[in-house]
Amino acid sequence: MMKKRLFLTGISAAMVLALMTGCASESIKDAGTQTAQASEADSDDTGISTETDDNKASDNKTYDEHMENSADGEHVIEADGVTEEYTNISIKKTGDSEGDEADFYGENSAVFATNAATLTLSGLDVNTSGTHANAVFSYGEGTTVNISDSTIETEGNCSGGIMTTGGGTMNAENLTIHTSGRSSAAIRSDRGGGTVNVTGGNYTTDGVGSPAIYSTADITVSDADLTSTASEGIVVEGKNSVTLNNVNLTADNNQTNSDKSGTYKAVMIYQSMSGDAAQGKASFTMNGGTLTNENGDVFFVNNTVADIRLNGASITNNGDGVFLRAEAAGWGNEGSNGGHVNMYAENQSINGNMIVDDISTLNLYLSGDSSLTGAINTDGVKGSVYVELKDGATWTLSGDSYIGNLTCEADSIKLNGYKLYVDGKEYEEGTSHSGEAFEIEISSTGNSDKQAPPDGEKPELPEGIDPSSLPEGMEAPPDLADGERPEKPSGDMKKPPEKPTGDNQNGTEAPADSTSEQS
Repeated sequence: MMKKRLFLTGISAAMVLALMTGCASESIKDAGTQTAQASEADSDDTGISTETDDNKASDNKTYDEHMENSADGEHVIEADGVTEEYTNISIKKTGDSEGDEADFYGENSAVFATNAATLTLSGLDVNTSGTHANAVFSYGEGTTVNISDSTIETEGNCSGGIMTTGGGTMNAENLTIHTSGRSSAAIRSDRGGGTVNVTGGNYTTDGVGSPAIYSTADITVSDADLTSTASEGIVVEGKNSVTLNNVNLTADNNQTNSDKSGTYKAVMIYQSMSGDAAQGKASFTMNGGTLTNENGDVFFVNNTVADIRLNGASITNNGDGVFLRAEAAGWGNEGSNGGHVNMYAENQSINGNMIVDDISTLNLYLSGDSSLTGAINTDGVKGSVYVELKDGATWTLSGDSYIGNLTCEADSIKLNGYKLYVDGKEYEEGTSHSGEAFEIEISSTGNSDKQAPPDGEKPELPEGIDPSSLPEGMEAPPDLADGERPEKPSGDMKKPPEKPTGDNQNGTEAPADSTSEQS
């Protein structure tokens, strides 16, 4: 079999300082950037190769070409400031990387686009088996990756399916993604975020700390199936968003990835204070579709302000937890790290209790053909809770409930044999109320106390990354006072589901990641 080889010549480069990331304890590693020269030869001493004969990937489909790279830190395909297109290719990436260079800047990803490149991909089969080996990566403002009708499989820890950072754009259609490593979200973003649009396809994760979606970006998914078998289904960190349109989400969070939170949940919204996500209001929106939670709570909000919008979604909680839990956990500053939620439900059925602790807030707005069957703060007065029932919306109690303010029509609330207390006074069934929502400010969370990175030398960006491509206000990862990222699980975790810690090189990782998907 004649093989067409692509030779690479290495260019030595100073790599970024070692940092402890949510995925692992990192050490300085020398990995050069590469320039490609097309050539034909019989030698096998290069890390990358292409085959133009009949090539079959794991799905037994025949591809026009097979490309692979086994060198640590390198890519199989790299688009740097250019417009390129690849069709009907199988891609294999082995080799490892470490921490921020991979998670923030795309080192060691199988397919990488940067510096305002436009990369169009279709009919690909991408497989990565290294550590910190993301499959398809879009980095930097002005960079766009369009990928469709492709299959992605990642096996190593900290290896997402499609990954977006630094303000990049990712447009995906009809993908099948499966990840099995720890901290390896199928649809993943990290520092600097960007825009991600996904239509159709199937996205499954099996690893601890690996949600189907981990968002430090604005991510919209439509007409797709999302499944997580060990972790949260969705995690939103900081001033970022996830919107699901007609999506079927199944989450079975049954393993903890951090000691920051002892509960399981399907949707987690929080601020890790790691610097990966800007301070501000987070957003989760679900229009239609289904959400099936197999364990624990449906929604969990901590150390941030969040808008949750539900419109006609079918939500089933098979776990033993509550519908919404807004409370303090291990992120942020004790005493100011509660969860502050505006939940808007339109034409929405909600079944389950809600817990809002004494440093948290809930404004619950039900309208249209919406109904709540459940209790709020059954143990007594805790956080600030406002309930508004309009346009025929109803609340049927399943236990004694304690709230602060209420707006309702005379026939909106069915006590069902229980008692409702509003600002300490017992509500009389069949009466109307007019109250006011609680004001929620970003400064009410621990986010406002986030400090600037300590003075000191900042790590260098990896070779080939243009500093001007960083979003406004974004720099190389900051040094902490001791020159390392905090240890996990006892220190401040980076983001929940995305980066476990521990000695990645040895294949072990500490709880959680950065986020921890932590839970």
